Amino acid sequence: SSLSLFPPLYISLLLLVKMATQLKQLADVTSVSMSKMAFTAALGNSIGPFEQDTPLKYQRILSNIGGGYNPATGIFTAMVRGMYYFRYTMYNNNSGQPNSVVSLMMNSQRMVSTWDTVGDDSHDSASNAAVVQLEAGDSVFVNLYANRVLYDDGYYYNTFSGFLLFTL
Repeated sequence: SSLSLFPPLYISLLLLVKMATQLKQLADVTSVSMSKMAFTAALGNSIGPFEQDTPLKYQRILSNIGGGYNPATGIFTAMVRGMYYFRYTMYNNNSGQPNSVVSLMMNSQRMVSTWDTVGDDSHDSASNAAVVQLEAGDSVFVNLYANRVLYDDGYYYNTFSGFLLFTL
């Protein structure tokens, strides 16, 4: 009669092991899919000047694996804690005085910048990049400063890219 308890207990243990295995497989799949974050977007139109600093909204999406980049806001949002690489380009084609200043921003903190406000040439391009640690929910965007401009057209000179190097 005490032996009759063992088969149900054995079956319960088997079910528990099977459920634990399935839960681990689900966690592994979720971890892999969240660790794939990469995007590149291009501006495509001239922009500015604005009376206040403005996040650039890159509308032409070349890739957006993981969905971290939002073209409606111009903001990349980290889905997982990790080390990320970001790069942007800035281009102006202003006859006369160049007037382009942008920065790569993490939340509200300036990380790196490009500046072109002096010179008598009319075709200037600059880029900058950074490797930064982000927490899940942190945001990264390119900021165009007040009273500054960028030139762009169908050749897509201004781009913003980023990807997750590894999770932490």
